[in-house]
Amino acid sequence: MSGDGPMSGDGGAAVIEARGLTKHYGQVIAMDDCDFDLRPGEILAVIGDNGAGKSTLIKSLTGAVVPDSGTMRLDGEVVQFRSPLDARRAGIETVYQELGVAPALDITQNLFLGREQRRPGLLGTVFRKLDKPAMRREAAQQMVDLGIRVQSIRQQVETLSGGQRQAVAVARVAAWATRVVVMDEPTAALGVRETNQVLDLILRVRENGLPVVLISHNMPNVFQVADRIHIHRLGRRVALVQPRTTSMEEVVAVMTGARPPDTLAPLDPTS
Repeated sequence: MSGDGPMSGDGGAAVIEARGLTKHYGQVIAMDDCDFDLRPGEILAVIGDNGAGKSTLIKSLTGAVVPDSGTMRLDGEVVQFRSPLDARRAGIETVYQELGVAPALDITQNLFLGREQRRPGLLGTVFRKLDKPAMRREAAQQMVDLGIRVQSIRQQVETLSGGQRQAVAVARVAAWATRVVVMDEPTAALGVRETNQVLDLILRVRENGLPVVLISHNMPNVFQVADRIHIHRLGRRVALVQPRTTSMEEVVAVMTGARPPDTLAPLDPTS
């Protein structure tokens, strides 16, 4: 395994397992023999200083970047994503930091954007009519399942608060993901109240059976929801720790290089 931090204990077969991922951009090494593991039903936080290479790692896992070398397995089977569409077809959905919603469209249209349902029979196959009632029912049920409160499912996204917009983005990926949800800095532009709402939403996504990869700079948020923390430094995973046995100060020290990763508490193999 790459990195010098505590790695013992797998806790069961990984949903995503990557070994030796490497990516060069000219003379720059963005990923250097990097490993990654995501367990079923967990929230795994990925943290690292600016320039640590965590974005390249996440883009490799979601098809936006093709590694130069290394292997990745999804539920034990070797996969190689050439595009984000490949990852989506495999059941991996991503909420990007830029918040990819269409403000002028309503909630239902955003949830089904690019995946619109057609009416049954000739109306759908020949006349290409959309099944708007069915989409509204499914969108409303998805919002209920995730505990997201809005005035109307027909409400335009541009009329929503920042937290509600983020919730719509999360609801969309949760509706279509079958294996993994990836969230890139989902609370970066939110206030305290809306941040807590999104964190609760992340927990509900996990409760509904989907493992979550959370990329975040906010250490209190990470320690509030994460089951394990992947610490990324200099293009690789240097430590994999549990919040309940490692302090925030220790994690930050390893992330910044002020402390050797092998001084952290080892993973509990029973958890």
